[in-house]
Amino acid sequence: MKFLIVGLGNPGNEYAHTRHNVGFDVVNAFVMKHGGTFRADRLAYVAEVKWKGKKFICICPTTYMNLSGKAVKYWMDKEKIPVENILIIVDEVAIPINKLRLRPAGSDGGHNGLKSIHDSLGTTEFARLRFGIGNNYPRGMQSEYVLGKWYKQDEPLIKLKIDMAVGVIEAFATIGIAMAMNQVNNKEFSLE
Repeated sequence: MKFLIVGLGNPGNEYAHTRHNVGFDVVNAFVMKHGGTFRADRLAYVAEVKWKGKKFICICPTTYMNLSGKAVKYWMDKEKIPVENILIIVDEVAIPINKLRLRPAGSDGGHNGLKSIHDSLGTTEFARLRFGIGNNYPRGMQSEYVLGKWYKQDEPLIKLKIDMAVGVIEAFATIGIAMAMNQVNNKEFSLE
């Protein structure tokens, strides 16, 4: 069983650990937890992880967000991974900061990374874990907010949610998407 786990974000230090790059942070946490290491490869940073008899090809595309689909398509084809074994981790302003939402398919919701993947794969039938980043920004400032760093007071919650998201990747691969969705979709995460 092979899975393609994709964290969306932008390459470069100026984007590191911003809200828009939380996909990179989740995939990185998953790879670290399972003792993998990333290497620079074609269109992405790539790590291979073996866990519970399964193989995970984990990628953080280096194509920039708007061209993420090129990297996803390349690694999906190269590793011969079926679309139902792909999980995309993506930031989402339409979801509150204390939530994660796992879906088996759906629209791009205006997210350029998801749109690129949809265009490259020719389908919206791929699983995505939407990491709520909230929408705590003044009108007209969405871009600055999304590309900005987390507020200090939110960092402990984000760390907790990244750990939870790693658990979602594991659940997706072991118990399947339906049961994984039941575990995570109606949960509100808090530090209390």
